[in-house]
Amino acid sequence: MEPADARPAKPTLLERLTALLTREPEDREELMALLRGAFERRLLDADALSMIEGVLSVSEMTVRDIMIPRPQMDCVSIDDTPEAFIPLVVETKHSRFPVVGESKDDVVGILLAKELLNYYANPEGFVLRDTLRPAVFVPESKRLNVLLREFRANRNHIAIVVDEYGGVSGLVTIEDVLEQIVGDIEDEYDFDESEDNVIAEGNGRWRVKAQTEIEDFNARFGTAFADDEFDTVGGLVVSAFGRLPKRGESTTIGGIAFRVVRADSRRVHTLQVERVEGGEAAGS
Repeated sequence: MEPADARPAKPTLLERLTALLTREPEDREELMALLRGAFERRLLDADALSMIEGVLSVSEMTVRDIMIPRPQMDCVSIDDTPEAFIPLVVETKHSRFPVVGESKDDVVGILLAKELLNYYANPEGFVLRDTLRPAVFVPESKRLNVLLREFRANRNHIAIVVDEYGGVSGLVTIEDVLEQIVGDIEDEYDFDESEDNVIAEGNGRWRVKAQTEIEDFNARFGTAFADDEFDTVGGLVVSAFGRLPKRGESTTIGGIAFRVVRADSRRVHTLQVERVEGGEAAGS
Protein backbone atom coordinates (compact mmCIF):
# COMPACT_ATOMS: atom_id res chain seq x y z
CA MET A 1 0.00 0.00 0.00
CA GLU A 2 1.31 3.47 -0.92
CA PRO A 3 2.39 5.53 2.12
CA ALA A 4 -0.03 8.34 3.04
CA ASP A 5 2.67 11.02 2.70
CA ALA A 6 3.42 9.82 -0.84
CA ARG A 7 -0.09 10.47 -2.12
CA PRO A 8 -0.52 13.57 -4.32
CA ALA A 9 -1.89 16.59 -2.44
CA LYS A 10 -5.46 17.67 -3.18
CA PRO A 11 -5.32 20.50 -5.74
CA THR A 12 -6.10 23.94 -4.40
CA LEU A 13 -8.92 26.08 -5.76
CA LEU A 14 -6.39 28.16 -7.68
CA GLU A 15 -4.84 25.05 -9.21
CA ARG A 16 -8.26 23.75 -10.23
CA LEU A 17 -9.18 27.05 -11.83
CA THR A 18 -5.81 27.18 -13.58
CA ALA A 19 -6.39 23.72 -14.99
CA LEU A 20 -9.86 24.72 -16.09
CA LEU A 21 -8.59 27.77 -17.92
CA THR A 22 -5.47 26.14 -19.40
CA ARG A 23 -7.09 26.28 -22.81
CA GLU A 24 -7.19 30.00 -23.51
CA PRO A 25 -10.69 31.23 -24.43
CA GLU A 26 -11.03 32.89 -27.80
CA ASP A 27 -13.32 35.70 -26.66
CA ARG A 28 -15.28 37.11 -23.71
CA GLU A 29 -18.25 34.83 -24.32
CA GLU A 30 -16.07 31.73 -24.23
CA LEU A 31 -14.41 32.95 -21.03
CA MET A 32 -17.81 33.38 -19.38
CA ALA A 33 -18.85 29.93 -20.56
CA LEU A 34 -15.76 28.47 -18.87
CA LEU A 35 -16.48 30.37 -15.67
CA ARG A 36 -20.10 29.23 -15.64
CA GLY A 37 -18.83 25.71 -16.14
CA ALA A 38 -16.63 26.20 -13.09
CA PHE A 39 -19.72 27.32 -11.17
CA GLU A 40 -21.63 24.22 -12.26
CA ARG A 41 -18.71 22.09 -11.06
CA ARG A 42 -18.79 23.98 -7.74
CA LEU A 43 -15.36 25.49 -8.25
CA LEU A 44 -16.99 28.91 -7.86
CA ASP A 45 -19.96 29.90 -5.75
CA ALA A 46 -22.77 32.10 -7.05
CA ASP A 47 -21.47 35.27 -5.39
CA ALA A 48 -17.98 34.83 -6.84
CA LEU A 49 -19.37 34.21 -10.32
CA SER A 50 -21.63 37.26 -10.07
CA MET A 51 -18.72 39.49 -9.01
CA ILE A 52 -16.49 38.20 -11.81
CA GLU A 53 -19.27 38.96 -14.28
CA GLY A 54 -19.53 42.42 -12.73
CA VAL A 55 -15.80 43.04 -13.06
CA LEU A 56 -15.88 42.03 -16.72
CA SER A 57 -18.88 44.26 -17.41
CA VAL A 58 -17.21 47.24 -15.71
CA SER A 59 -14.35 47.05 -18.18
CA GLU A 60 -16.85 47.46 -21.02
CA MET A 61 -19.13 50.11 -19.49
CA THR A 62 -18.67 53.87 -19.52
CA VAL A 63 -19.66 56.61 -17.11
CA ARG A 64 -22.59 57.46 -19.39
CA ASP A 65 -24.12 54.03 -18.64
CA ILE A 66 -24.50 54.56 -14.89
CA MET A 67 -24.34 58.30 -14.19
CA ILE A 68 -27.12 60.13 -12.37
CA PRO A 69 -28.54 62.41 -15.10
CA ARG A 70 -28.33 66.17 -14.71
CA PRO A 71 -32.09 66.62 -14.05
CA GLN A 72 -31.87 64.20 -11.09
CA MET A 73 -28.79 65.81 -9.52
CA ASP A 74 -29.43 67.15 -6.00
CA CYS A 75 -27.42 70.38 -5.83
CA VAL A 76 -26.81 73.16 -3.33
CA SER A 77 -26.60 76.77 -4.50
CA ILE A 78 -23.51 78.70 -3.44
CA ASP A 79 -25.80 81.63 -2.61
CA ASP A 80 -28.06 79.63 -0.28
CA THR A 81 -27.81 79.87 3.47
CA PRO A 82 -27.50 76.67 5.52
CA GLU A 83 -31.09 77.15 6.69
CA ALA A 84 -32.18 77.00 3.03
CA PHE A 85 -30.32 73.84 1.95
CA ILE A 86 -30.18 71.76 5.14
CA PRO A 87 -33.73 70.43 4.51
CA LEU A 88 -32.48 69.05 1.15
CA VAL A 89 -29.54 67.37 2.90
CA VAL A 90 -31.85 65.81 5.47
CA GLU A 91 -34.41 64.66 2.90
CA THR A 92 -32.02 63.12 0.36
CA LYS A 93 -29.53 61.75 2.91
CA HIS A 94 -26.61 62.02 0.48
CA SER A 95 -23.11 62.35 1.92
CA ARG A 96 -21.87 64.70 -0.84
CA PHE A 97 -23.53 67.48 -2.83
CA PRO A 98 -22.37 69.46 -5.87
CA VAL A 99 -22.46 73.18 -5.08
CA VAL A 100 -23.35 75.29 -8.10
CA GLY A 101 -23.39 78.95 -9.09
CA GLU A 102 -25.79 80.34 -11.67
CA SER A 103 -26.61 76.90 -13.14
CA LYS A 104 -25.66 73.23 -12.91
CA ASP A 105 -22.97 73.89 -15.51
CA ASP A 106 -21.21 76.10 -12.96
CA VAL A 107 -20.03 73.61 -10.33
CA VAL A 108 -18.12 75.50 -7.65
CA GLY A 109 -17.14 72.51 -5.52
CA ILE A 110 -18.38 69.57 -3.46
CA LEU A 111 -20.00 69.89 -0.04
CA LEU A 112 -19.54 67.01 2.39
CA ALA A 113 -22.63 66.70 4.56
CA LYS A 114 -20.48 66.14 7.65
CA GLU A 115 -19.11 69.67 7.25
CA LEU A 116 -22.49 70.90 8.49
CA LEU A 117 -21.45 69.78 11.95
CA ASN A 118 -19.19 72.84 11.92
CA TYR A 119 -22.23 74.97 11.17
CA TYR A 120 -24.10 73.67 14.19
CA ALA A 121 -21.00 74.13 16.33
CA ASN A 122 -20.43 77.71 15.15
CA PRO A 123 -23.25 79.10 12.96
CA GLU A 124 -21.80 82.62 12.79
CA GLY A 125 -18.40 81.41 11.61
CA PHE A 126 -19.66 79.02 8.92
CA VAL A 127 -18.83 80.05 5.34
CA LEU A 128 -20.08 77.58 2.73
CA ARG A 129 -17.41 78.39 0.14
CA ASP A 130 -14.62 77.71 2.65
CA THR A 131 -15.87 74.19 3.35
CA LEU A 132 -15.99 72.98 -0.27
CA ARG A 133 -13.77 70.27 -1.72
CA PRO A 134 -12.55 70.64 -5.33
CA ALA A 135 -14.85 69.09 -7.91
CA VAL A 136 -13.44 66.38 -10.19
CA PHE A 137 -14.72 66.33 -13.78
CA VAL A 138 -14.79 63.24 -16.00
CA PRO A 139 -16.06 62.71 -19.58
CA GLU A 140 -19.10 60.57 -20.30
CA SER A 141 -16.92 58.22 -22.33
CA LYS A 142 -14.53 57.28 -19.50
CA ARG A 143 -14.40 53.54 -18.84
CA LEU A 144 -15.64 52.49 -15.40
CA ASN A 145 -12.57 50.41 -14.61
CA VAL A 146 -10.38 53.47 -15.27
CA LEU A 147 -12.66 55.68 -13.17
CA LEU A 148 -12.56 53.22 -10.28
CA ARG A 149 -8.78 53.19 -10.40
CA GLU A 150 -8.73 56.99 -10.30
CA PHE A 151 -11.24 57.10 -7.44
CA ARG A 152 -9.01 54.79 -5.41
CA ALA A 153 -5.79 56.60 -6.28
CA ASN A 154 -7.16 60.06 -5.48
CA ARG A 155 -9.29 59.00 -2.50
CA ASN A 156 -12.21 60.68 -4.22
CA HIS A 157 -15.80 59.43 -4.05
CA ILE A 158 -17.70 61.61 -6.51
CA ALA A 159 -17.13 63.10 -9.97
CA ILE A 160 -19.05 65.52 -12.15
CA VAL A 161 -19.74 64.15 -15.63
CA VAL A 162 -19.36 66.47 -18.62
CA ASP A 163 -20.33 66.05 -22.25
CA GLU A 164 -18.22 66.74 -25.33
CA TYR A 165 -19.05 70.45 -25.15
CA GLY A 166 -18.02 70.81 -21.51
CA GLY A 167 -21.56 71.03 -20.16
CA VAL A 168 -22.52 69.09 -17.04
CA SER A 169 -24.54 65.99 -17.96
CA GLY A 170 -24.65 64.22 -14.60
CA LEU A 171 -22.62 62.87 -11.70
CA VAL A 172 -21.18 59.52 -10.69
CA THR A 173 -20.02 58.14 -7.34
CA ILE A 174 -17.67 55.36 -6.34
CA GLU A 175 -20.68 53.52 -4.93
CA ASP A 176 -22.32 53.56 -8.37
CA VAL A 177 -19.24 51.86 -9.85
CA LEU A 178 -18.86 49.28 -7.07
CA GLU A 179 -22.52 48.35 -7.35
CA GLN A 180 -21.85 47.15 -10.89
CA ILE A 181 -19.52 44.55 -9.37
CA VAL A 182 -21.10 43.52 -6.07
CA GLY A 183 -24.72 44.58 -6.59
CA ASP A 184 -26.62 47.09 -4.51
CA ILE A 185 -24.65 48.43 -1.53
CA GLU A 186 -27.00 49.03 1.36
CA ASP A 187 -26.35 51.60 4.06
CA GLU A 188 -27.99 52.64 7.30
CA TYR A 189 -30.84 54.31 5.42
CA ASP A 190 -31.76 51.20 3.46
CA PHE A 191 -34.14 48.48 4.52
CA ASP A 192 -33.18 45.93 7.11
CA GLU A 193 -34.18 42.38 6.20
CA SER A 194 -36.38 42.18 9.30
CA GLU A 195 -38.35 45.31 8.46
CA ASP A 196 -41.60 45.67 6.55
CA ASN A 197 -41.54 46.07 2.79
CA VAL A 198 -43.26 49.44 3.18
CA ILE A 199 -42.03 52.21 5.48
CA ALA A 200 -43.76 55.57 5.95
CA GLU A 201 -41.39 58.51 5.42
CA GLY A 202 -43.89 61.24 6.30
CA ASN A 203 -45.39 63.98 4.12
CA GLY A 204 -47.51 61.39 2.34
CA ARG A 205 -44.54 59.38 1.08
CA TRP A 206 -43.53 55.77 1.60
CA ARG A 207 -40.36 53.81 0.87
CA VAL A 208 -41.18 50.48 -0.77
CA LYS A 209 -39.02 47.50 -1.64
CA ALA A 210 -39.22 46.76 -5.35
CA GLN A 211 -39.61 43.07 -4.53
CA THR A 212 -42.94 43.78 -2.77
CA GLU A 213 -45.64 41.62 -4.33
CA ILE A 214 -48.29 43.55 -6.23
CA GLU A 215 -51.04 41.83 -4.23
CA ASP A 216 -49.53 43.11 -0.98
CA PHE A 217 -49.04 46.58 -2.46
CA ASN A 218 -52.69 46.72 -3.54
CA ALA A 219 -53.82 45.73 -0.05
CA ARG A 220 -51.63 48.41 1.53
CA PHE A 221 -52.49 51.30 -0.80
CA GLY A 222 -55.96 50.37 -2.00
CA THR A 223 -54.81 50.13 -5.62
CA ALA A 224 -55.91 47.59 -8.20
CA PHE A 225 -52.74 46.85 -10.19
CA ALA A 226 -52.93 43.58 -12.12
CA ASP A 227 -50.45 40.86 -11.21
CA ASP A 228 -51.00 38.54 -14.15
CA GLU A 229 -47.87 39.76 -15.98
CA PHE A 230 -45.68 40.84 -13.05
CA ASP A 231 -45.46 39.59 -9.49
CA THR A 232 -43.66 42.56 -7.95
CA VAL A 233 -43.94 46.33 -7.85
CA GLY A 234 -40.45 46.53 -9.37
CA GLY A 235 -41.64 44.59 -12.42
CA LEU A 236 -44.63 46.90 -12.76
CA VAL A 237 -42.41 50.00 -12.67
CA VAL A 238 -39.83 48.63 -15.11
CA SER A 239 -42.67 47.78 -17.50
CA ALA A 240 -43.99 51.35 -17.28
CA PHE A 241 -40.57 52.71 -18.26
CA GLY A 242 -40.06 50.12 -20.97
CA ARG A 243 -36.46 49.78 -19.77
CA LEU A 244 -34.47 49.51 -16.56
CA PRO A 245 -34.72 52.98 -14.97
CA LYS A 246 -31.88 54.79 -13.24
CA ARG A 247 -31.86 56.17 -9.73
CA GLY A 248 -33.85 59.38 -9.45
CA GLU A 249 -36.18 58.71 -12.40
CA SER A 250 -39.94 58.82 -11.81
CA THR A 251 -43.12 57.50 -13.35
CA THR A 252 -46.81 57.69 -12.44
CA ILE A 253 -49.09 54.64 -12.66
CA GLY A 254 -52.73 54.64 -11.69
CA GLY A 255 -52.53 57.71 -9.47
CA ILE A 256 -49.34 56.53 -7.71
CA ALA A 257 -46.02 58.27 -8.32
CA PHE A 258 -43.00 55.95 -8.19
CA ARG A 259 -39.51 57.42 -7.82
CA VAL A 260 -36.50 55.11 -8.13
CA VAL A 261 -34.44 55.47 -4.95
CA ARG A 262 -31.97 52.66 -5.46
CA ALA A 263 -31.16 50.69 -8.61
CA ASP A 264 -28.18 49.16 -10.33
CA SER A 265 -27.54 47.85 -13.82
CA ARG A 266 -29.45 44.66 -13.06
CA ARG A 267 -32.63 45.60 -11.22
CA VAL A 268 -34.55 48.17 -9.20
CA HIS A 269 -34.18 47.80 -5.44
CA THR A 270 -36.10 50.56 -3.67
CA LEU A 271 -38.89 52.94 -4.65
CA GLN A 272 -40.39 56.06 -3.12
CA VAL A 273 -44.18 56.08 -3.44
CA GLU A 274 -46.60 59.00 -3.26
CA ARG A 275 -50.25 59.44 -4.20
CA VAL A 276 -50.88 61.97 -6.97
CA GLU A 277 -53.77 63.13 -9.10
CA GLY A 278 -54.25 61.32 -12.41
CA GLY A 279 -53.97 57.74 -13.47
CA GLU A 280 -51.97 57.25 -16.65
CA ALA A 281 -48.39 56.01 -16.71
CA ALA A 282 -45.85 58.51 -17.90
CA GLY A 283 -42.09 58.22 -17.61
CA SER A 284 -40.01 61.29 -16.90
